[in-house]
Amino acid sequence: MIISRLVCIALVVLNFALPGSAHAVEDVEVPLSDQSLTIDGNLHENAWQHASQIPNLVQQDPHPGEPTPFTTEILILVEETGITFGFICHDPDPSKISVHTMERDGELDGDDSVAMVLDPFGDQRRGYYFQINAAGARVDGLIDGPESISLDWDGIWDAATARTAEGWTAEIHIPAQTLRFPAGIDRWGLNLERFVARDRVTLRWADSSRNAQLVDLRRAGAITGVGDLKQGLGISISPYGIVHADKDEGAEEHTTTGDIGGDATWNITSELSAVATVNTDFAETEVDARQINLTRFPLFFPEKRAFFLEGSDQFQFGSGLGYDFIPFFSRRIGLYQGEQVPLELGGKILGRYGRWGIGLLGTRTGQTEAVDQTNLFVGRITYDVDSHLTVGTIITDGDPDGVSNNTLMGADAIWQTSTLGGDKNFSVGAWVAGSSGDVPSGRSNGWGLKVDYPNDLWDVAFIYKEFGEGLDPAMGFLPRPGTRWVTGGASYMPRPETGLFDWVRQFKFELYPRVVYDLNGNVQSWRVFTAPFNARTESGEHLEANYVPEFEWLEEPFEIADGVVIPAGEYQFDRFRVEVETSEHRPVSVSSSVWFGEFFTGTLTQWEAGINFASGGGHLHLNLVAENDFGYLPEGDFIQRLYHLRAVYAFSPDLIFSTDTQYDSEARDVGINMRLRWTIEPGNDLFLVWGSGMKRPAGPDDDWGLVRSVEDHLAVKLRWTLRY
Repeated sequence: MIISRLVCIALVVLNFALPGSAHAVEDVEVPLSDQSLTIDGNLHENAWQHASQIPNLVQQDPHPGEPTPFTTEILILVEETGITFGFICHDPDPSKISVHTMERDGELDGDDSVAMVLDPFGDQRRGYYFQINAAGARVDGLIDGPESISLDWDGIWDAATARTAEGWTAEIHIPAQTLRFPAGIDRWGLNLERFVARDRVTLRWADSSRNAQLVDLRRAGAITGVGDLKQGLGISISPYGIVHADKDEGAEEHTTTGDIGGDATWNITSELSAVATVNTDFAETEVDARQINLTRFPLFFPEKRAFFLEGSDQFQFGSGLGYDFIPFFSRRIGLYQGEQVPLELGGKILGRYGRWGIGLLGTRTGQTEAVDQTNLFVGRITYDVDSHLTVGTIITDGDPDGVSNNTLMGADAIWQTSTLGGDKNFSVGAWVAGSSGDVPSGRSNGWGLKVDYPNDLWDVAFIYKEFGEGLDPAMGFLPRPGTRWVTGGASYMPRPETGLFDWVRQFKFELYPRVVYDLNGNVQSWRVFTAPFNARTESGEHLEANYVPEFEWLEEPFEIADGVVIPAGEYQFDRFRVEVETSEHRPVSVSSSVWFGEFFTGTLTQWEAGINFASGGGHLHLNLVAENDFGYLPEGDFIQRLYHLRAVYAFSPDLIFSTDTQYDSEARDVGINMRLRWTIEPGNDLFLVWGSGMKRPAGPDDDWGLVRSVEDHLAVKLRWTLRY
């Protein structure tokens, strides 16, 4: 009854959504150039004299439309083989330009940067994201909705920056072969942004409303003159060669092996690509950041392997699911119970055909001691009914264990607008899914609904989701089957510009209750997250205090730490948190967060602290994070520690050396991973990777004398891309 009323209310609200677009910028026509450019960050070539110019960017945050001293000139040129953007960023005090990293896909929140989004499809839903900071560090991603972006995609493009007496300049060149787009379409969506870190000022081309996010393509402007872009034959070949040297515990010598493999891409149409991979190797993939698990449910680790990240936006399903249910989770392929499984063959078809979005993936994994050789398949099809409504379906077939049978099918729909009441965001989404094959007994389906109003002053949401006890996504992620979730809440985020709190840029008062039932209506757990104080200051500091009452019903005893078992029963306890973070734009920034209070039968204090250090204009970047958990319960006390030191030295944005060192007291081991990446030119990379695992025997925390090496791994990989 409650859900049906909410749906009715949502449908009534939709009637008040105003059509049209909130931005008011004119299309910019870009000339076709026959002069080649050298991408060095300096806009000195004669071709730039004939480029189209974007009008000066407008302040979007904190004071929309008001003038700033940070004027920005943007130039655009189109060649048949690609599109190039030039940025001239004026700064009244260039000595204060903030830069922390040169690393590809590095964290740029505290850096002076420019960014842009491209919508080559013209559907105002899906597109590309490109960002660079003042040192030339590159970040890119795939956009799959107004609030959905995956920054794990690595496209082939080039960028460079230069410092000037008036500020800094940048050039970004994007080859046509890097993008998928309809052939002959002469108009693309475009939006541009500049961020000045020290003053936390955001400048935007199209739509300066505070409710507008850059990745919301519905609010973008447009450029014309791109209809002559050519993708060539649409064929890319990326072979690789690799040498491994491995040494396990007890072995006297390293075992050396070599291998070859590669990927090939063919653009079936200018919008639709076919990708094949043979004998895929993931040696260059970054290691996972370790986590401490104080719950009785499995942890989520994101996908980092390049083959699966390419086109991952095509497989996004459902609204409001988060990590509670992922019908297709690509880490299920090539990984089984923590061990690697060889990926012998793989093929994908990705892209669009008119209003249709297409994502098809098939793989064959090899045989190991743990699993048999098996074929796995996933397909995702979407259809844009109109400018607001998208419907879709998904199917997965196969089980990574190589023995069991499993099929999952689902359907979803989402209606969204950015013009509710003029410039407000609003969406309603629903999904349904079911599995069959060798699945547990009980209901094998699930469904859900999300109503969302994400805006600058108010962010309000309601989510309902239900998972049958027999719903089993063998190629997905579902940590709590047999449950029914009701989640809702709101954030109120005023901006006090005068008075007692004029030092605050924006408050964020939060109230988010969540209740999880079993399918018989019994409460399994509930949690009410509140933020009676949460503020981001004008200088960029973050201060927050939280009160979180929780309830857990344990149907059976739960071992939370080694030898510490919490009895079955009902538990209600209150948790508190205090968090302080200094601004990311500073050369040294620190953070500290402390959770404390009751925890099941006793108390738990969780202290996490971090420090960031950057120097040399982004050449050196250090990040240290430490987590210490102290549990005191009648059933036993426990201490768990996790330390992670990441050090990066950039000789240039194309030559990066990084090292990750992690210690986990629960596993009592130290992991070290070092990686050198040399981008010889965009698409051609040399990787040198060394990993080592060391283990401590059981004993006191200060006993480090008996640390022993349990494995060493060295890999040298060369990957080359040939485009035709």
